[in-house]
Amino acid sequence: GFCSSVCVEVPSETEAVQGTDMKLLCISCMKREEVTASTVVEWFYRPQEGVKDEPIYEYRKSNHEFPSRFSGRIQWNGSKDMQDVSITVLNVTLNDSGIYTCNITREFEFEIHRPLFQSSRLIHLTVVEEAGEDFTSVISEIMMYILLVFLTLWLLIEMVYCYRKVSKAEEAAQENATDYLAIPSENKENCAVPVEE
Repeated sequence: GFCSSVCVEVPSETEAVQGTDMKLLCISCMKREEVTASTVVEWFYRPQEGVKDEPIYEYRKSNHEFPSRFSGRIQWNGSKDMQDVSITVLNVTLNDSGIYTCNITREFEFEIHRPLFQSSRLIHLTVVEEAGEDFTSVISEIMMYILLVFLTLWLLIEMVYCYRKVSKAEEAAQENATDYLAIPSENKENCAVPVEE
């Protein structure tokens, strides 16, 4: 029967800051270790839609970098088992914004047949001058401040409530003690012990 590979989709980051290194993530299909396969990886770049793809990098049993604007700035990050076939663009510039394509061709070498697997990933990369604040982190920071204010107010209310409760308990205890120790005036007159004649 025909054996198909199991693929795991892992999206790549799509925004880079000028002057930093940017890893373009490309995960190929997983394979069982005991099944041999030959893998070819091709990376292409185009600055915008409608423009022809320009080859920038290739892995075919060995690494090969094509002459391009990226010459000397591409680093292979592929794993030994060829599941991760990512590359890193070093010292990205604003001109590196565009569409990157990762083409993977893998031929499995089974005893009966040699199925061919092909996959392609598109990465729309935008290079910015400065890193902007992530919307999620801004929301998290706001929620943290709101929570701190709420907890502080709650703590103050609890302290006031407990103080009043303790004060009332002390007052009640003092009143009970005073009532217990006090002897009513009418009882004082009857305190004399009658003397028998």
